[in-house]
Formats: sequence, C-alpha cells, structure tokens
Amino acid sequence: MKALIGLLLLVFGHDVSSVIHSLQFFSTASSGLSTFPEYVTVQMFDEVQVEYYDSNTQRIITKQDWVDQANRDKDPDYLESETERRKGNQQGFKANMGTLKKRFNQTGGAHIIQQMYGCEWDDEDGTTEGYEQWGFDGEDFLALDLKTMTWVAPVRQALTTKLRWDHDTAYNQYLKNYYTKECVDWLKQLLAYGKSTLQRTERPRVSLLRRSPSSPVVCHATGFFPDRVVVFWRRDGQELHEQVDPGEVLPNHDGTFQVSVDLDLTAVPQEDWGRYECVVQLRGIEDISTTLDPAHIMTNGGDKSHILAFILTGVAVVATVAVVVGVFLYRKRNDSEKCHKPVDSDTSSENTEGQKLAPEYQPLSTGQS
Repeated sequence: MKALIGLLLLVFGHDVSSVIHSLQFFSTASSGLSTFPEYVTVQMFDEVQVEYYDSNTQRIITKQDWVDQANRDKDPDYLESETERRKGNQQGFKANMGTLKKRFNQTGGAHIIQQMYGCEWDDEDGTTEGYEQWGFDGEDFLALDLKTMTWVAPVRQALTTKLRWDHDTAYNQYLKNYYTKECVDWLKQLLAYGKSTLQRTERPRVSLLRRSPSSPVVCHATGFFPDRVVVFWRRDGQELHEQVDPGEVLPNHDGTFQVSVDLDLTAVPQEDWGRYECVVQLRGIEDISTTLDPAHIMTNGGDKSHILAFILTGVAVVATVAVVVGVFLYRKRNDSEKCHKPVDSDTSSENTEGQKLAPEYQPLSTGQS
C-alpha cells in the first residue's frame, strides 16, 4: 500500500490547493451499552464538529457560533423544532434496532446501528457528491446509489429493506434532489457564515521528536488549519516513500489539527542525517522545511518527557469524536464517512423549510421484519 501511495504521489504530485467542502451527518443508535447514549447525532462541516445531540441530554448543543447564527437566520425556531424531530428519530432508531436484532437472530449483547449521510462540493470545478450509508455492528448494511437510484444490500438481511426502498421511487427522487441540490445549497450558505473561521490559515509548528535512540524520528506538525496538509520526508531533495510511515491528521482541542510522519533511520549513519529534511505544505503559506539535525531532536525523557503531549491530546480528541460518531465500529471504506433517512415519506415536507436537513429515520421494515 505504501508503494502504491508513493507511486501515485510521484505521478500526480502533492495537491493542497483543491478545496472540497463537506457537510456530514452521523446518527448512532446503541443497545446494551450502559455507558453510551442510546441515540447520538453529530453534524460536521469541513471536518469540524458543529452540532451534537444525544438521548441523555435530549438537547442540541451547537459547537460553533456561526452555525448558531445561520440556524437562527434560517429558522428562529430551529432548535425547538429540530430537537423534537430528533426525539422522534430516537424512538425510530430504537424500533430499527429491534428489527435488525431479529433479522440477525440476536438477543442480548451490545449492538450498534449507524447512519451516515451528507454532501460535498468542490469550489474549484463545482462538482458535487452525495452519499448515504447504513451499518449494523460495524458492517455495511445498506448504501444509496444515486446514479441508479437504488439501494445496495451487501448482506442478505438487508434485502427486504432494499426491495421496499427501491420501490419507493418518489422518496428516492426526493433524496436525489436533497443530495444534489438542497444539501449543497445549505453547505454553501454555511460556508458563507463560517468563512472567517473555516477559510482561515494557521501556520503549523513543526518539531522533530524521538522516543528513544532506536525509535524512528517523528516530524510532528501541529496547530495548523485547515486540515488539508501534506507532510513528507525527503533526502537530497527527493521525496522518500520506503522509509516513511505517514500518520493520520488528528484534531486538537482548540479546533486546529496535527499530524506526524515517522522516518526510519535504522540503516542510516548519523553523518548522513543532514541529507534528510521534513517538508510541510499547507495552502496559503510557503513550504516549511526542517533539516534533520540531531541537536534539534527532542527525546522522550528527562525534562523533555512532555513532548508527546501534543500527540496524545490529538488521540484523545479523536477517541472522543469516534465514540460520538460511532466510527469505532463503522467507517466508510473510501476515506470519508457519511449517512441518512426519514420517519416516513411525509417528513420530507418538513425539510423544505428551515435548515434543509434530510430526514434521519426510515423504518427498516413495515409489519413483520
């Protein structure tokens, strides 16, 4: 896999200029987890959490002031009406949990239903993408194919729902309109409200870290925004792929991001270290190049034992978001996570006003499951 990634980068190069904006909704219903709410919804905009709701508090918590303002301008009663709708969705997801437990012949134990939906918009070429997926206990259950306007059922337990939803052509047409127009229109409006926050650029702080003399050297960039960053190692001006282990971009508690890229120096004599450098590329700033100098490497020991706190903070934040969204059991296969569906087809009319949220609950069965 690393070789393939390296080949693609050699052919196409790095691209930090392409900007794809995303509006994503996550709903997670659980059963048998005493420490986790029965129902949780999270809304994300450009990878930034903007809303949270769970069945314990039964209230919507807005995470960004500009989203709160956008909601009030769109619908002064948004919080009240949307809170009531999510309370209804909570009961709907509970019914779906019973349906799926029967279909999978499950009685006790812990179980998770996840629904992920949203849209993306490329502000350079104007292309859009919509998506919806359902998962049960960490496995794919259903996914909407917007091109064919049908539902993909990867497991036999989903066939009953697939056939019923495929025949609901009116609702599927509504979904297509939502994902290709309404969701994108609202995304653009949110972008206008959050422009000063979302389109800002914060320069990263770059450090070279090493846990022990036998460990890889870590190039750690933190405090940057947006999250579309490229960090890589190169030797004598040529990018490295074989000795490098790239990490994921992680969120910091203050809304910025961090990422670490390891360099294996096992077979490299120290006199050759000066040939290596870490490069950080972020749209809107000049490349940041840090030469591999032993004197500048912080080690995990003595009075420098705190240096990995940055990384651990990011991991903690990711763990929290994972529990909220339910990603710990179910991730979209191709780099992004998404979802969706309604109480019944009548609820679609509710979403022609206000924030243009697609309905979140759709019964997985009618009558017998």
